[in-house]
Amino acid sequence: MATTPTAPSPGAPPVPAKAAEEYRGFSLTALAWRRFRRHKLAMYASVVLIILYAAAIFSPFLAPYSETRSNRQKYFHPPTKIHFFDENGRLTRPYVYNYRLVDVGRRIYEPVTTTKYPIKFFVKGESYKLFGLIEWDVHLYGVDSPAVIYPLGADHLGRDIVSRMLHGSRKSLFIVIPLIVITVSIGLMYGGISGYFGGRTDNIMMRIGEVVMAVPSFYLLIALAGVMRDVPAQQRFAAVIAILGLVSWAGFARVIRGMVLSLRQQEFVEGALAIGNSHLRTIVRHILPNTISYVVVSITLQVPGFIIAESSLSFLGLGVQEPFSSWGNMLSNATDLTNLTRYPWMLAPGFLIFITVLAWNYVGDGVRDALDPRAVTSGEPR
Repeated sequence: MATTPTAPSPGAPPVPAKAAEEYRGFSLTALAWRRFRRHKLAMYASVVLIILYAAAIFSPFLAPYSETRSNRQKYFHPPTKIHFFDENGRLTRPYVYNYRLVDVGRRIYEPVTTTKYPIKFFVKGESYKLFGLIEWDVHLYGVDSPAVIYPLGADHLGRDIVSRMLHGSRKSLFIVIPLIVITVSIGLMYGGISGYFGGRTDNIMMRIGEVVMAVPSFYLLIALAGVMRDVPAQQRFAAVIAILGLVSWAGFARVIRGMVLSLRQQEFVEGALAIGNSHLRTIVRHILPNTISYVVVSITLQVPGFIIAESSLSFLGLGVQEPFSSWGNMLSNATDLTNLTRYPWMLAPGFLIFITVLAWNYVGDGVRDALDPRAVTSGEPR
């Protein structure tokens, strides 16, 4: 619903006439979107994130191989060179050569140039479930056997790095959804109840929250990994998500509690109680919605931390387990200095982690500026 500028509250800086005229007829959401669009880095970062998440959703189709497919004859295979010109320098259909091993100890390969293997698109390969529902076996690209196409090389088991990064992106990127749901839902209700009732209730609840904040989550996860050693990898991963969520809500709840402490003195709260609303309904329907700006900003700023947490745990063997892939456990194969100097493509997942975290931080900065209420009184939108 459109809103019109109102008189500034006492002590607030006046809204310039030019800014008031520009804002006239815009809803708060539209104003926030206008300010967000003017944050160029946030817009570019949003495009990067859209591409990354779209690639994660369609990863079985985009990846030429499954995340567990290995070729023991091709381990530490270098990145496959894609040729766009023939030997006479003429533009041709993209093709690759098969590679043969010439140095077993150092894993040095050289192309066999006697046969060309054209890159084919929309080829049939290993079957998979698109969106987890549709049984399909078509992949975006591939080459005929015995050649392989490893755009970023292969790991120590001869598995395609690109395919594993695409499949692993589902876990590394979408782990934030259950974590955010757990953190925000518990933090909102806990902080809202604590700040609304205040007094002894607030004191007891905050002390409990401080105990939760003091729990060393890293050591708790190590203990969990030891206890669940014989548990299937998927169930262990779910347990890690639950533990991370249950130890991450306390700090968020403290901020919500502080906001509710100031909101509960407002007239609209007294009005809601006067017309017969219960305390719980007043909290949920009237107080917590006024914290939505902070919640949105907090979510965008917490996502990078959750992605790094999953990657770190998987790197240490506490998260996603082999043979399944995530960006973190793929990086664990790059800890050997000798292998790293010989096969630098093993660091490719670290680059994706860096890009994703950087993009989320820029988006968080843009959202924070867009939802900043002081921006309305600063003249031109940011």
